[in-house]
Amino acid sequence: MGFFKKLFGGNDAGNDKIAAALTGKIVNIENVPDQVFSQKMMGDGIAIEPTEGKVVAPMNATVETIFPTKHAIGLKGENGIELLIHVGLDTVNLKGEGFTAHVQAGDKVKAGDVLVEFDLDYIRANAPSTITPIIVTNHDQFVLSDRPAEGTAVVAGDTELFKAKHK
Repeated sequence: MGFFKKLFGGNDAGNDKIAAALTGKIVNIENVPDQVFSQKMMGDGIAIEPTEGKVVAPMNATVETIFPTKHAIGLKGENGIELLIHVGLDTVNLKGEGFTAHVQAGDKVKAGDVLVEFDLDYIRANAPSTITPIIVTNHDQFVLSDRPAEGTAVVAGDTELFKAKHK
């Protein structure tokens, strides 16, 4: 059985599994050096310090929005979970430079599909941080569990990031 089928194909007592959207190391959301994320003003989640410049769909979803600057993407999963993937911090100021979008609003994506590619070296040189928060924006409707410990290495589309269960 393939990983995605194993990860996304079964019913695990109402838990929906969300895979890592990037390859890198886990950063606890409370340790993201931006208060909007660390204080969970936009929602709860986790962050990844990327080691590769590629964002993949962490679940089967619809692309709800992709910012004109391509630094952030909003997804809505088949179960209703809404995710915001925000590549780096203050990257909106890059005005799209260093980013290539492979999807647009309204697209249906499968877990593992490439959403955005970015020049990691360019972002390192031109933004305060490459840390990428992955936020459940409708967190009031879900309980998140089984998050990897800070510093854990994760692989895009291959490592489970957390489980989300409807409240």
